Amino acid sequence: MRIEELVRRAPVLCDGAWGTELQKRSLPAGACPDEWNLTHADAVREVGAAYVQAGSRVILTNTFSANPIALASLGLEGRTEEINRSGVRLSKEAAQGSASVFASVGPTGKMLVSGEVTPEQVKKAFSLQVRALASEGPDAILIETMSDIAEARLAAEAALETGLPVIVSFVFDSGKNRDRTMTGATPEQAAAELAAAGVHGIGANCGAGLSGYVSLCRRLAAASGLPVWVKPNAGLPEIVDGRVHYGISAQEFAAAGQELTKAGATFIGGCCGTTPEFIRALAQTEAFAA
Repeated sequence: MRIEELVRRAPVLCDGAWGTELQKRSLPAGACPDEWNLTHADAVREVGAAYVQAGSRVILTNTFSANPIALASLGLEGRTEEINRSGVRLSKEAAQGSASVFASVGPTGKMLVSGEVTPEQVKKAFSLQVRALASEGPDAILIETMSDIAEARLAAEAALETGLPVIVSFVFDSGKNRDRTMTGATPEQAAAELAAAGVHGIGANCGAGLSGYVSLCRRLAAASGLPVWVKPNAGLPEIVDGRVHYGISAQEFAAAGQELTKAGATFIGGCCGTTPEFIRALAQTEAFAA
């Protein structure tokens, strides 16, 4: 479905976390989830289908770390194109026309400000990834979990060149009030910069749990006038019996989701610690049941 039509039908229910769902299907700790598009296609397809069955109208692709700079640390940069193309195909197969597919693009993992990579290297890396994604016909590109406006803008420029709609989402979990990116950008600065670049939506994901997301949502909307994408974590992670545990229940998350719709969120889903159960709980709330 075209993004304009989705926006007219807001709020739009999206998916939850992918990495933890793949871990439930035996993805080893420290392994590359994106490579599973090639080696464990059935498991990747199952994750997308589980979210569609839970009520998601938008699901992502398993391509968050599939840019060649990030893949190089695992010796997989040479498989960038096939990993990305397979990721879109698998999510489209999972959606079966019942949900839109937004292609996921995450950060490179390298810092521009420290000189680890140059802007030219970053732009080239994102261009390679988004061209491969676009070749399989996703409905939009989501650039997510960004902390550096400069990197986000390079990713957005590359993605916009595909002609697809582009949404850019940042992590705001730093500063005294936990409302800045790791590099110090405010929601207003991030929204203004990316709106000027021509993106079709702005958002926040991951970060410090649910706290502050209502305010972030309002600020992003006011600063950009664009549709707002929000995907909070299921609270803050804790180590319990040697395993990562998130303290927010699906019901608590769904109640918070109601407040986000009132704050003007256009697209709502979950990030770390959320599951199809969380999405199903959101789908049953008044905001989405209509």
